Amino acid sequence: MRALTVSAHGGLEQLQIVADLPVPSLGAPSDVRVRMHAVALNHLDLFVLRGLPGMTVRPQWIVCADGAGTVDQVGSAVLGFAPGDRVMINPGISDRSCEFCKTGEQSLCEHFRLLGEHLPGTAAEYVVVPAANLRPVPANVSWETAAAFTLATLTAWRMVVTRARVQPGETVLIWGIGGGVAIAALQIAKRIGARVWAISSSDAKLARARELGADETFNHRTTDIVSAIREHTGKRGVNVVIDDVGEATWERSLRVLGRGGRLVTCGATSGPLVQTDVRKLFWHQWTILGSTMGNDRELDAIVEALGAGALVPPVDAVFPLERARDAYERLATAWQFGKIVVKLRDD
Repeated sequence: MRALTVSAHGGLEQLQIVADLPVPSLGAPSDVRVRMHAVALNHLDLFVLRGLPGMTVRPQWIVCADGAGTVDQVGSAVLGFAPGDRVMINPGISDRSCEFCKTGEQSLCEHFRLLGEHLPGTAAEYVVVPAANLRPVPANVSWETAAAFTLATLTAWRMVVTRARVQPGETVLIWGIGGGVAIAALQIAKRIGARVWAISSSDAKLARARELGADETFNHRTTDIVSAIREHTGKRGVNVVIDDVGEATWERSLRVLGRGGRLVTCGATSGPLVQTDVRKLFWHQWTILGSTMGNDRELDAIVEALGAGALVPPVDAVFPLERARDAYERLATAWQFGKIVVKLRDD
């Protein structure tokens, strides 16, 4: 089968399309083999390409986490899926047996792994995953949208709804609008009834954010974000900050956070090491929250919303597999607004 692979960490030159990989077999009665139609890129894919601490890729390592396709084969214990069904993949794999999984918190699993990072990814003609990690693609949803949906939307839902517990009327500040998680967080927070303020370095992206419902937008290249937020809130600060940038934004995120505010993070695209003045942390009674992916209940909630026409991820660009390097380059240069999709099949 064909697949998009890397055999060593480095730049775009490491991406290779391999044509003769073996088709994976079912490893357990609960497994499903999916014939993939499309995959979507995340910043995780750039990190895997460039290298992550403690990660060494094996030769012909299959990349990407998100994806959608048709069921090709089901294990003997699988119920609810049959060959030909349209499905999308939740790339967070848990063991379903640890103490966290037994309480329904699969993303806290002691052996939690992600496709494309800890396990071979989705950018292949065939992928085998547990049936529990599949959800039907709603009839009104395209392959490109389905491929772009799961990781970013599930991550954002857990951040906004479960961890930060955003309430109607609260003000939510989101860094890096244009990325998949940030856009999904905007959509979810607006659905709740919150006021959403978006930050980017691109006026074009801020205009798109306003089209999606952002109430205020700020360009951090031309605006002193801390002064602007303090002015807009009468020095009170915002209720919630969504920050997956990390090192470059952390200090400003805390400075714009109001008393009793919550900062929730799911990533560190600019670097992992941050500084926090613990005196302000306890004096203002802030809450700092980490968040990773989501559980089955949250996955069901976002898929239901997608089927109802809500939380539809904007697709920035679609590339054929032969132009996968161009797709990675577009993501690396941060030109995109929304998700970048790579198609494996035309039908």
